[in-house]
Amino acid sequence: MKTLKDFNFKNKKALIRVDFNVPLDADFNVTDATRIQAAKPTIDTILADGGSVILMSHLGRPKGKEEKYSLKHIVAKASEILGKEVKFASDCKGEIAQEASNNLQPGEILLLENLRFYAEEEAGDVDFAEELAWLGDIYVNDAFGTAHRAHASTTIIAQFFPDAKCFGNLLAAEIESLNKVLKDSKKPVTAVLGGSKVSSKITVIENILDKIDHLIIGGGMTFTFIKAQGGKIGNSIYEDDKQELALEILKIAKEKGVQVHLPVDVVAANAFSNDAETQIVDVDKIPDGWQGLDAGPKSLAEIKKVILESKTILWNGPLGVFELETFANGTIELGKYIAEATKNGAFSLVGGGDSVAAVKQFHLEDQMSYVSTGGGAMLEMLEGKTLPGIAAILE
Repeated sequence: MKTLKDFNFKNKKALIRVDFNVPLDADFNVTDATRIQAAKPTIDTILADGGSVILMSHLGRPKGKEEKYSLKHIVAKASEILGKEVKFASDCKGEIAQEASNNLQPGEILLLENLRFYAEEEAGDVDFAEELAWLGDIYVNDAFGTAHRAHASTTIIAQFFPDAKCFGNLLAAEIESLNKVLKDSKKPVTAVLGGSKVSSKITVIENILDKIDHLIIGGGMTFTFIKAQGGKIGNSIYEDDKQELALEILKIAKEKGVQVHLPVDVVAANAFSNDAETQIVDVDKIPDGWQGLDAGPKSLAEIKKVILESKTILWNGPLGVFELETFANGTIELGKYIAEATKNGAFSLVGGGDSVAAVKQFHLEDQMSYVSTGGGAMLEMLEGKTLPGIAAILE
């Protein structure tokens, strides 16, 4: 696996695919700069080596060239985070981009305009990729968030750098962290899968059952399993057509010696609201008109025991509706258990949009071994798929 360490960037232009798809408010201010921050180590390494940096990214889903999706809006924030002026090219290809690249001096940073202003980017167009390739000497992919897409700048471009392509620090760390869970894990290995739908996690569960010892299931998908086993779930969310599948998963897990931990009690509410009446009930005895919205105290006690005995922990998806404060306790407590296990030497990987949002919201991020930056990409790797953006560098 080629990384920055394999190249000398002195007097070279590094063409880096970053993921600067950051949220902006109505006045075009960056509201969460995590992704810019995440690219900083790669950029710093190349500049310290005597190279210059050309950054490629997309922003949003523009239909053609739309002012509101221009990357010029993030230049000030990027300059602030990276600690030096970021130059901006108002196009990502053609004369404007070529001239900006030609004029770039060692130690300087250039940000190109939004790649998705051209439909050829998402189409994986070879000619478009070649035009981008002319701008740099070494291609660096540091965008895990788009590594599962075979786009021009993430995958196709790599063929124009047969001996001069590598992973950036962020992407390398993502791959290594996932390998620590999927390939070189210390046992016991526990996966916590939450969220509302079984259907979105099926392939993940099927792929990881061979690699784990414990599977903790939480969140809304709990109720598909409980209903399938004949429990009363009141008005809780569930997937009617996935009940057979839920039973099949439990059967396969048992055959593989994986212990599955479903909640035994829940915080039930009489409405989907922060101000609803609540009561703690057994997970399979939820009264009509009530719905389970968080894990109950007995469930949390069992989860705590499993987590603290684990040496490798994967967390994907919340245990309850943490966006509503009344039902955030289960997810917060789970985060604390994982933090404690990590402090005691376990390796913990958090990934998938909602769990990442939760650890950030509850200030637990720096207490986890690794927090993944790519939701869809992480899920696809957990499903055992080969990501095109990663394969293109390894070829």
